[in-house]
Amino acid sequence: MQTDTSEVFLKNCWYMAAWAHELVDHKLLGRTYLNEPVLIFRGQSGQVVAMEDRCCHRGAALSHGRMEGDCIRCMYHGLKFDPTGKCVEIPGQERIPPDMAVKTYPVVADGAMIWIWMGDPSLADRSKIPQLWYMHDPKWRGIPGYLHYDANYLLIADNLCDITHMAWVHTNTLCGSEAYAFESSEGGSFERLDNGFRHTRWDMNRKPPPFVIKVSNDKPVDRWNAVEMLVPGIFSMESGFAPQGQGAEKGNKEGAVVFQDCQFMTPETHRTTHFFFDYLGSHDSANNDVTLSLYNSLMEGFDEDKGIIEHQQVVLDADPNFKLRAIARDKGLAHFRWVLEQRIKEEQAAAAPRPRAAVAAV
Repeated sequence: MQTDTSEVFLKNCWYMAAWAHELVDHKLLGRTYLNEPVLIFRGQSGQVVAMEDRCCHRGAALSHGRMEGDCIRCMYHGLKFDPTGKCVEIPGQERIPPDMAVKTYPVVADGAMIWIWMGDPSLADRSKIPQLWYMHDPKWRGIPGYLHYDANYLLIADNLCDITHMAWVHTNTLCGSEAYAFESSEGGSFERLDNGFRHTRWDMNRKPPPFVIKVSNDKPVDRWNAVEMLVPGIFSMESGFAPQGQGAEKGNKEGAVVFQDCQFMTPETHRTTHFFFDYLGSHDSANNDVTLSLYNSLMEGFDEDKGIIEHQQVVLDADPNFKLRAIARDKGLAHFRWVLEQRIKEEQAAAAPRPRAAVAAV
């Protein structure tokens, strides 16, 4: 039986949970991930903590509580919980039941990014957090952003698995030409990975798209997009624009304008998604105007995506029997969904209780 990956989640993996700047000034960040309410905060020692956003006493939201050191006090009846989720104080009561605790989650602060593991804590391996080198290089500058989608996270992933959608959705913003969808991708490649895919596409001798002209010039370029898409929903893309005809496709990228783009899709529920993104350039660090221009252009493009995808969700919800069809350019989408489906099946099989062995009659 085929798994409906839109209705189940892969849990034993790292999901983007927040940007580090969302936790400044001791903010208590309450968010739902994979249908589970979670509180994330940075304690006064600097430790980042993720715990169930629900007091085990009467179910009040701990995100409405008060930070005390690295602990949280529920502001309904005053129960206090340490970073492990254990209740360490009940006002007016000396004995604390040993099972008076809230669930906690493995969480890692990795530079500007906060990652969370929603599955089996014993399997949380920090080395499996995606390594995005440009997010740790001060020469690359961007403005981290967040959007909330009223749509299943896989519809957003589908959108990114085939970047030729840019020709139609972003003709006058991020792409600049419908021809991008028709032309053959000279020097392009597609590589299937165990956890996703890589895809490179070239577009030769074109006028740069509007967002590049704003920060560079309008001279013809040879353009490339090198995409990596990984489960559960981690997208990274290098976009380059080299002077036309100098041989960028053969390795001569001198004078090219290059950007690095990362996007993260974290399910909130089956029909809503946390969407994190950053678009970075290695331009003069003293010129913040370029960074702001890139951010504004990206937001313009994301608004175009969001309108289509959220309405797509409405259309699909109206007819649950509607079957999606495939075309040739869906090979990335199909492989990504297949890999995710296999991971979910393996995870569910490992978690399923084993049948008890039959006992022979004596």
